Amino acid sequence: MANVKKELVDMVNHALELEHAARIQYLAHAELIKGINAEKVIERIKEIASDEEKHEGIFRNLLGNYLSAEAVMSLAPTHKAKETKKILEVNLKAEKEAIDFYKEIYKKIVENKDSFPYEFETLEHEVRHVIIDEQEHVAELSVLLGI
Repeated sequence: MANVKKELVDMVNHALELEHAARIQYLAHAELIKGINAEKVIERIKEIASDEEKHEGIFRNLLGNYLSAEAVMSLAPTHKAKETKKILEVNLKAEKEAIDFYKEIYKKIVENKDSFPYEFETLEHEVRHVIIDEQEHVAELSVLLGI
């Protein structure tokens, strides 16, 4: 069990790094968006950044209160972009990568539910809901890109 817990802690900490980076990246990108529909795009990008901040809190809560672990304060690499289309594409790619990774976390939780008898439902619920939010971001960014 200790090994499974350590693997899960490492994975959730990496998810936290991804969320830290995503929030910073969205906020930085929002300042670069220009053009006819800029205000609406900026509004949506900042709304997604706010969601990422909520995800940071969720992952910190899971680490501290359900996995008895320390949350990282580092962040994953960020990706620069300047024009609106590239900004949307870079973030869409990052959202899809996050979903893929969070599904790995979800799978580890579900496959090892007996290792977390007093934590399983919360771990499963919270990670599933972060995935759902990220899927909404994919849909929103896809609409903005017209794909």
